[in-house]
Amino acid sequence: MTPAPIAATPDAEDARAAFQRLYRRHVDRIHGAVLRLAGYDHARAEDLTQDAFVRAWQKLAEFRHESAFGTWLYRLAVNLALMDIRARHADPVGFMDDDALPEHGDTPFCAAERDELERAIATLPPRARAVLVLHDIEGWKHEDISRDLDMAVGTSKAQLHRARALLRKLLGETA
Repeated sequence: MTPAPIAATPDAEDARAAFQRLYRRHVDRIHGAVLRLAGYDHARAEDLTQDAFVRAWQKLAEFRHESAFGTWLYRLAVNLALMDIRARHADPVGFMDDDALPEHGDTPFCAAERDELERAIATLPPRARAVLVLHDIEGWKHEDISRDLDMAVGTSKAQLHRARALLRKLLGETA
């Protein structure tokens, strides 16, 4: 008699069910972060999200519980998206000084404004978009961005300035 395939064992079924629960709990956050980094390319974001969960399943034994599972998964997904940007031969980097977006108070964006902003972000050069998303949306520090994107801190700041200037131009704002 041959042994049962691994997928049919009770432990494997329990592990699969547990991972499905983790997937349902984290997929929206992971997809959102990856979607922004992918320039709102929904097909690319779906692929990267799927890749992140496949990679998480493969590396689950390496999870050391030094952080929350969601944090570990988020970093894994963002790193995959950043590797994707690098693999697609992102644009050359120019240098500019750091700048800040104008303050708009606590007024939330309406749906049309959000859609317009998302479309504008999607048109940014990949590295500038990645820096903008990681810094302004995800809250990363330039030191972390520069390490993960393999660039100098000053270059990260320059890319953020470039992205913001391009957004202002695309959205019709003056500096």
